[in-house]
Amino acid sequence: MYLRAARTYVIMEESDVHELVLSLSKVMPRFEDGRINYVGADLVPFVMVFVRHEAQILLLRRSLAVETYKGKWSVVTGFLDEPVPIANKALAEVREELGVSGADILSLVIGKPYIQTDPDINGMWVSCPVTVTLRRKPEIRLDFEHTEYRWVLPEEVKMFETTPRLYDALMRSLPR
Repeated sequence: MYLRAARTYVIMEESDVHELVLSLSKVMPRFEDGRINYVGADLVPFVMVFVRHEAQILLLRRSLAVETYKGKWSVVTGFLDEPVPIANKALAEVREELGVSGADILSLVIGKPYIQTDPDINGMWVSCPVTVTLRRKPEIRLDFEHTEYRWVLPEEVKMFETTPRLYDALMRSLPR
């Protein structure tokens, strides 16, 4: 793990994130179904899944029913609220938020997890970027978390009002 002070990023290994979630699962409150409840937490680990088809990325507009960044453009996200592998959580979130099945997925690449400060929530996110490449453009079925979607080129992401540092995360996660 190392600090890049200019961006307030701390780069982590996937195993560090797993250990963090295991540790948090021992001290944080739980929901009735056993998931970790991060309400009020200063440090929150989550996956951010960039869904890709050919040269385009899927952007999703967050609904007013979500807790943070209402109306902003983002990607598939989900709290790491149980100690499961990042890839498993990413696939579950893509299935839940978009209705995309494993058969539609050509590849899944986990980027380097990192911590970033977020003054909007007065806390820190442990961001685990994942890029999922689709075989074809499937029918997208949005759940309550999003109101609309757009397929865009990576450089077009900068033209949208997005969640904090989304473009930076995209650049860090795209396979080179």
